[in-house]
Amino acid sequence: MAAITAVALAASHLIPPRTAFYLSPRRLSSLSQSKTLNLGHLQRRRANSPSSPSRRVVVRAARIESGGVKLGARAPDFELPEPLTGNVWRLDDFELYPCLLVMFICNHCPFVIHLKKDIVKLSNFYMKKGLAVVAISSNSVVPHPQDGPEFMAEDAKKFKYPFPYLYDESQEVAKEFGAVCTPEFFLYKKDGRRPFELVYHGQFDDSRPSSNTPVTGRDLSLAIDLALSCQPIPTKQKPSVGCSIKWHPVAES
Repeated sequence: MAAITAVALAASHLIPPRTAFYLSPRRLSSLSQSKTLNLGHLQRRRANSPSSPSRRVVVRAARIESGGVKLGARAPDFELPEPLTGNVWRLDDFELYPCLLVMFICNHCPFVIHLKKDIVKLSNFYMKKGLAVVAISSNSVVPHPQDGPEFMAEDAKKFKYPFPYLYDESQEVAKEFGAVCTPEFFLYKKDGRRPFELVYHGQFDDSRPSSNTPVTGRDLSLAIDLALSCQPIPTKQKPSVGCSIKWHPVAES
C-alpha cells in the first residue's frame, strides 16, 4: 500500500488534462442511438432462456493463472458496449495513446475485489501520464448474474472507475485476447502508427486475498513506467492469479 500511496502523492503534483480520457471527434460522431446498450434486453435474454428437461447445465470454474499469450502479440480488435453510459468502444478509439492497458475483471471475484480500489488509484495516476485504460467483463451471467451489465454499471459508479468498463456478452473478445482469469492484465505499447503490441502480461503485485502481503501494484506499475518511458520491459513476468472466467455453461445430454 505504501507504493500506491507514494504514487497518489506524486500524482498531486501533476497538472491534470482537461479530461481524464480523450475522445476523438470521430468517436464522438460515431456514437448513435442504434449503438447504445439495451441493459434490460441483455439481462432478460439470459434469465428467460428455456432449458431442456433432458439436459443438465455444467458450469466450469476454477482458480487459474494467466498465460499462453506471447509477448509482441498485437492487440485484437474489439467493439463492446459500456453498460454505464450505453456507449460503444473500439480498439481504434485508443489509437492516439502510446500505451494501452486492457484489464479483464468482473464484479464478484474475490481476487478482483481485493484490488479494485488500488486498480482505480493506479489507473487515475497513469491516465494523467498518457496511459489509456479499459476494463472488460466476459463472465457468463448464468452462474453469476451479479456480473451482468446492470450490476457492472452499478460497480463502475460505486468505485468511480475512470476507465470504460465493457461487457463482452459473447465472450469472443476474451477468447481473442487469450484471457482466462480475473483479474488479468494486458499492457500494450505502440510506436507511431504501428499497431499495439503486448509488452506485459503479468500480475498486479504479490498480494492475494486473505494474505498478509500489502497491495502495492508494484509489478504492473513498473511495467507501465518502463513502457511510457520507452524502456524495455523484462520478459520474465509473474502471471496474474485469479478466478477463472466463467464461460457460458455447456449443455450436456
